[in-house]
Amino acid sequence: MNCYMDGPESFTLQAARWLALASSAAIVIGIAPSQILLGLALAALLLSGEKWRLPPITLPLGLFLLGTLIAIAFSGDPAAGWPQIKKIYVFFQLLIVFSLLRNMAMIRWLFLSWAAFGSVSAGLSFVQFARKVQHAQAAGGDVYTYYVGERITGFMSHWYTFSAEEMFVLIMLGSFLFFAPEARKRRWVWIVVAVVSSLGLLLAETRGVWIATAAAALYLLWFWRRWLVMVMPVVIVAGLLLSPNVIRERFTSILQPKSLDSNDFRKVVWRTGLVMIERHPLLGLGPEMPRIHFNEYVPADIPRPLPVGSYMHLHNIYLHYAAERGIPTLLVFLWLMGRILWDFWRGLRTLPPGRDNRRFLLHGGIAVVIATLVDGVANMNLGDSEVLTMFLVVVACGYLALEKDVARELPESREEVPAAA
Repeated sequence: MNCYMDGPESFTLQAARWLALASSAAIVIGIAPSQILLGLALAALLLSGEKWRLPPITLPLGLFLLGTLIAIAFSGDPAAGWPQIKKIYVFFQLLIVFSLLRNMAMIRWLFLSWAAFGSVSAGLSFVQFARKVQHAQAAGGDVYTYYVGERITGFMSHWYTFSAEEMFVLIMLGSFLFFAPEARKRRWVWIVVAVVSSLGLLLAETRGVWIATAAAALYLLWFWRRWLVMVMPVVIVAGLLLSPNVIRERFTSILQPKSLDSNDFRKVVWRTGLVMIERHPLLGLGPEMPRIHFNEYVPADIPRPLPVGSYMHLHNIYLHYAAERGIPTLLVFLWLMGRILWDFWRGLRTLPPGRDNRRFLLHGGIAVVIATLVDGVANMNLGDSEVLTMFLVVVACGYLALEKDVARELPESREEVPAAA
């Protein structure tokens, strides 16, 4: 049955919709299948003759991309900025989702697919964790020291990407369970899936993602059952006490770092980033330039050798964008994020009480933006193509919840009104 228009859809348009869904869902499995499917979805959309649509963030998004291109042009080595030009392709994910997934059934399948794939990835990470602990014990070394540099990755190639993906999976699944009418069906299945992904996120030991996930969870709980916000610290402490020693050590390292932890090296990259911004406030050094010219900007009072860590970027999205693309482009980025939050919050204010798929998408979207902004203090999160793709999918679906023609297709329920909604 067609649910998009009065007449039957062409095969090309139907294929474009399913390719857009597949591309958006496959990102939890890997970047290569997602981007191949993205290209096919774009081709099918072009051939179908369907209208191309973008959410009403075109101006700040366009200015951000323009600022990136200008920074590349004036960097002194434009060729080095080629990876950031290629990354513009990822932003087409926003276009295909907003243009094609204009039906709540497909949107729901998308996020439940994320949950299913995310739990399988987390299950794989359990096996990885057990093997890494065995290897550390067999080598006779300290498990924590070995594991911090060799953490679990699930389907991904790096533990940060795995952690951030599991964070987004959990946020959208939590919002679905709290606010969507369909969450009553097979609820316990999705709760088990959430527990599995939560354990994977915990074992990944990415501290910035832990904090960001907690911030997003507090937001969602506040608007679902406000009293649970008071219980959450107790749950965190209990979980910490019951966790393996390698988890407890990682948690305490936030305030009491060991020599191999990243606190000291982050201070170095942050101070270096401030020097870059001070010397190049308008256009920055250019994309990829902070990595290439890092040693030239390290403050003289920082002793050598530098602490162990990754110096590929500045491990702070705000400092990195300002150092790489200039303060004006950073301000445009903050405008973009603020516009998304404002639009989603304003949309929530218009909804009647009760479970509603629009509420699920808008609360989930706000929680994802909050998590991204919090995590961005310690990580260059949107510089990761997988993380950026998932972020754009969530944003597109949040704006779809504000579209009148899509909203008419969203089934609503007025039962089980959340206490804090």
